[in-house]
Amino acid sequence: MITYRLKIIFLLCSLWLVFPCFCSTAKGKDFVVVIDPGHGGHDPGAVGKRGKEKNINLNVALKVGRLIQNNCNGVKVIYTRKTDVFIPLDRRAQIANNAKADLFISIHTNSVARSKTVRGAETYTLGLHRTEENLEVAKKENSVILIEENYEQRYAGFNPNSSESYIMFEFVQDKNMEKSVKLATYVQKQFKHTAKRIDKGVHQAGFLVLRATSMPSVLIELGYISTPDEEQYLLSDAGTTALSNSIYQAFLHYKREHDTSARQSGVAQESLPKPESKPEESLEETPATGEAGPATKPAAKPAQATAKPVFKIQILTSGKVLPKGSKLLKGVSPVSYYHEKGLYKYTYGESTDYNKILRMRRNIAPKFKDAFIIAFKNGEKMNINEAIKEFKRNR
Repeated sequence: MITYRLKIIFLLCSLWLVFPCFCSTAKGKDFVVVIDPGHGGHDPGAVGKRGKEKNINLNVALKVGRLIQNNCNGVKVIYTRKTDVFIPLDRRAQIANNAKADLFISIHTNSVARSKTVRGAETYTLGLHRTEENLEVAKKENSVILIEENYEQRYAGFNPNSSESYIMFEFVQDKNMEKSVKLATYVQKQFKHTAKRIDKGVHQAGFLVLRATSMPSVLIELGYISTPDEEQYLLSDAGTTALSNSIYQAFLHYKREHDTSARQSGVAQESLPKPESKPEESLEETPATGEAGPATKPAAKPAQATAKPVFKIQILTSGKVLPKGSKLLKGVSPVSYYHEKGLYKYTYGESTDYNKILRMRRNIAPKFKDAFIIAFKNGEKMNINEAIKEFKRNR
């Protein structure tokens, strides 16, 4: 009898070792992930010689969802569609918002003109496009609204084919940017190392479906249906299995970090920026050069309360204070940092003039392509959209 019990215990321990990737979740409500297979119904998306984007997207989305449902306790999977039906862009985001989702993953397939040959997978977060290529991807995905009823009213006159319409994304600062970029980075790493695909990187662009969501969100382009060998891969069971497993593994990595953060949130206290001896205007006058700057200092907290928001450019985050002349700062100087939720967040420049900071961000974009603008008021971090509105009122 004792021998039998020992065998059972040994078997259970073996199973635990074989299946170490089962999700754990913090106590409380389920973690909700919304998976969005792009296009559908009378909207085929990109069309190849043999297949259609809408079917590839749905195939991969369902595989990702099954992996999560079968292996992750405490995680609820919701699909924007599970069949070949058309769902408007704003409705997809609404599904996620109504579900109070913790994560939104939109799955798509790319294409280019037949005269070009492009390969690789890439992942996008919400933001202003850095290149014309990224803008074209956004235009293509947003153009689906043209087949929706009353799209002019539903999307406030947004024209997906007009470059001018995308200026609006210059003023959008997604509060979930950091988490979105983190997930996107995990996805790309898995595509490269697990699925052995060409890594086209993490980018930002003005996707309407991401703009309307209120949680960390990414849009994945699995590959190019316009390239024959990529289309063959995207239509194969082996290809879609490898891609879906990559997204699943990225989700696991993100989810583990989310659970760790949730457990620590009851203890960790957000630190306010500490005083700095430099006056506010001294930072904005300094250009981004290749010279190593002085040691970084905590971000300025004004000695006297100001009625105006102070804008800064967040360039990177770190788990520890970076040493003087750190290569991670890429020669940009002087920089400051503030401590928030266990991370040191580094900023460059500061001014009450939003347009000045906007120009500075464009200047350092070659070094920090994912840099974005944040705002403080009276030493307290504030919503960037509210800060921009206040800046416009006070001009």
